[in-house]
Amino acid sequence: MDRHVAFENLHNFRDLGGYRSAQGRTVPWRTLYRADSLGKLRGADWERFQELGIRTVIDLRYPWEIEAKGRVPEADRFHYVNLSIEHRPYDQAEIEPSVDPWRYLADRFAEVTEDGADEIRQVLEQIADAPGPVVFHCTSGKDRTGLIALFVLTLLGVDREDVLADFALTERATERLAADWRAAHPGRVMKWPSYGRAPAVIMELVVEDLRARHGSVEAYLKDRAGLQEETVRRLRARLLTDAPA
Repeated sequence: MDRHVAFENLHNFRDLGGYRSAQGRTVPWRTLYRADSLGKLRGADWERFQELGIRTVIDLRYPWEIEAKGRVPEADRFHYVNLSIEHRPYDQAEIEPSVDPWRYLADRFAEVTEDGADEIRQVLEQIADAPGPVVFHCTSGKDRTGLIALFVLTLLGVDREDVLADFALTERATERLAADWRAAHPGRVMKWPSYGRAPAVIMELVVEDLRARHGSVEAYLKDRAGLQEETVRRLRARLLTDAPA
């Protein structure tokens, strides 16, 4: 089953169902989604979104991004939460071409895990407890969204290779994300040739960095972010099933 959900204006909307845990259980379909900006929903896309039955929207963007680009339409219809996990903004289009792109992005992820530890914990608590099917998203559905997906899938016991591969699925959206940037910035030149890229090596570096600093991804979430074991239990109860994929 293709986990990409097709929209006209959204390019990176995916179902996180179907992954198997180390215990042989499965993440259910149509329960947890990751996405790029829901501020782009309109017309047929908005109708398609409503058909998914999503009740909780977790917006990972800065408040100023939401002000500029909009949030999910009719936000009052949902359990809508804004938790900005990134605290140090940067412009990927302005990165010098000579910079090692994967190490650079992994370093930005490291900043997010340290600066945004409290917000990361709150996002995971929301996913564990919020009503109905959940979608979490940022602007491109790549970096901030990818980090939350890493944490959720790791806590669910999904194999590391599957977690890395899930991050890399954004590569299918790279060309459209870059095209959107060019359309929105007609007077600018995109300096960085790796804009919108999401190879698995980035997330592999992130996992290695977390292991070096904290011992493991799970230890980071417990010791630095303050995630409680009871929250992990609720997360697993909600997002793992014994039904076949």
